[in-house]
Amino acid sequence: MFEGIPTWPDAGRFWEIVDKHKVNQFYTAPTAIRSLMALGMDWLENKDLSSLKVLGTVGEPINEAAWHWYHDHIGKNRCPIVDTWWQTETGGIMISPLAGITPTKPSYATLPLMGIQPVIVNPEGKQLLGNSVEGNLCIGYPWPGMARTIWEDHDRFIKTYFNTYPNLYFTGDGVKRDEDGYYRILGRVDDVINVSGHRLGTAEIENAINEHPLVDESAVVGYPHPIKGQGIYAFVVCAHFSTGGEEGIKNSIMMAVSTMIGPFAKPDKIQIVSGLPKTRSGKIMRRILLKIAEGKISDFGDTTTLLDPEIVNEIVKGSH
Repeated sequence: MFEGIPTWPDAGRFWEIVDKHKVNQFYTAPTAIRSLMALGMDWLENKDLSSLKVLGTVGEPINEAAWHWYHDHIGKNRCPIVDTWWQTETGGIMISPLAGITPTKPSYATLPLMGIQPVIVNPEGKQLLGNSVEGNLCIGYPWPGMARTIWEDHDRFIKTYFNTYPNLYFTGDGVKRDEDGYYRILGRVDDVINVSGHRLGTAEIENAINEHPLVDESAVVGYPHPIKGQGIYAFVVCAHFSTGGEEGIKNSIMMAVSTMIGPFAKPDKIQIVSGLPKTRSGKIMRRILLKIAEGKISDFGDTTTLLDPEIVNEIVKGSH
């Protein structure tokens, strides 16, 4: 454990600690991985990472580019990546590969752990059976670590987790089960943008944007659109520009999203930023970005956990 952030005093801090203390299990968030990717390979030079046996990722879905960088450059193609899905409320990991046993797949949490019974339902609550399906992730049977209530607010607990779909624990996450029965977490269901009748997960759009070779990181939110109902606002971190400059980057991002998902998923607004508002633990404070996209910049609420408040001021100045 250490005080501070992974990039102080420099971006080699994680790798120095692994080298010095011969760390064998390394568990971090995709946000941290993408941040370190953006800072280049120099920080890995002369760092001995041979003690590492298992790599883990947690906190949000990991995009394929970050997964491959983590696997190739940190794990040296020999360490399994344990992409874990769980919640504070579940009391422990629920869907995850078993290190060295479960064949992994980039950006997939793979299979449920023993005794865990995931159920995928559509918005109307109909259970989607078989493989190659996508919907809302529920759990169909109790497990030992599950939360039993919320302190002094049991009604809220029931309403949040058990009222949406009868007899199911609703996780609030969207999920895809592929042809192999592997689970890919798509992000929060409340992070779904409805664009002209198309329901799009923000994680899906971010993944397409992050595949662009000049993009370091992105965050996508919805905002009120007079014609489409909701529009797509993308905040994009780029360390370098091509010969086409900022407009060239924006146009190529549009093409990349259109190719990977479809023309309907192209962002309506793209803002190039130097960084994203994050907590000290590395999570993106999306509610701040949502307020900026909606033009509601008078009150951002509690920002005490914000790592760098100046980033917010910069984004506000460059918005709209």
